[in-house]
Amino acid sequence: MALACVCFFWGTTYLAIRIGVESISPATLMCARYLASGLILVIGTRAKGAAFPSARELWLTAFYGVITIGMGTGSLAIAEQWVPSGLAALFVTTQPFWLVGAERLAGGREPLHRRAIIGMIVGLAGVAYLVTPGMGATTMAGRETRNAFWVLQFGVMMWSVGSIAQRRLKTRAHPFVSGGVQQLATGVVFFVIALFDGQTSHWTTSAVASVTYLAIFGGVVGYSAYIFSMDRLPVAIVSIYTYINPVVAVALGWLFYREQLGWREIAAMAIIFAGVAMVKGFSWPGKRGKRQRPDAPAIES
Repeated sequence: MALACVCFFWGTTYLAIRIGVESISPATLMCARYLASGLILVIGTRAKGAAFPSARELWLTAFYGVITIGMGTGSLAIAEQWVPSGLAALFVTTQPFWLVGAERLAGGREPLHRRAIIGMIVGLAGVAYLVTPGMGATTMAGRETRNAFWVLQFGVMMWSVGSIAQRRLKTRAHPFVSGGVQQLATGVVFFVIALFDGQTSHWTTSAVASVTYLAIFGGVVGYSAYIFSMDRLPVAIVSIYTYINPVVAVALGWLFYREQLGWREIAAMAIIFAGVAMVKGFSWPGKRGKRQRPDAPAIES
């Protein structure tokens, strides 16, 4: 259920980010949404009696959060100033390579089935089919597409590195607490950036609605579910959300902004879906059970 929340709600955040950056700067958007969601999670989990990290764990968790959310989602906010939300979401489907690659480089022991690797390659082929015309263009739109693609590759790489680092951190803190600390740290860092970025922000009704939605469904619900999924499921399984999110994002982009949705986009999504089916269809020898740390009790209901 946590992974399902990630797949759906994070797909809707691409549209919300596009709405937000129309009137406020990416740094302001990042600051406002993550200060709000981080405070809600930290205060809420504290009230429920959840275990909090030690001082060293707290600083590491905050640092990993800035890498994961700050550089990852921050890159997305920047890129959506140049390209439609649906296209930005499709660019992010390269993340499984970064995510699983980071896990393997970090010494992960989860074996990769050949079908999982092939499925990821199929998904990447769908992205390549989609973006090849724009990447080769020399017009302003072509340059912006190219810049957005590379900015997002940097973002998904940093998201993957931070996610794996947090996953491997031994802590007694509940995953929701870790998510709150990471978001709060990101909000603080972007507060400083927003003070000096020189960009003017106008708090329109749509901007306020965007930040509110992102804070609740992108941060409190979505990121908590992501942290929980990463704590309980194999990385290659969690990474399928990068294939589901674009479908949601493209559909919403077309519905609200009439973003281009032609046969090329439909065919690309069909290829990506084929990759999803292949990734979901593989299995490892033996089943990996739920990992509950004995010194990290669940939040009291």
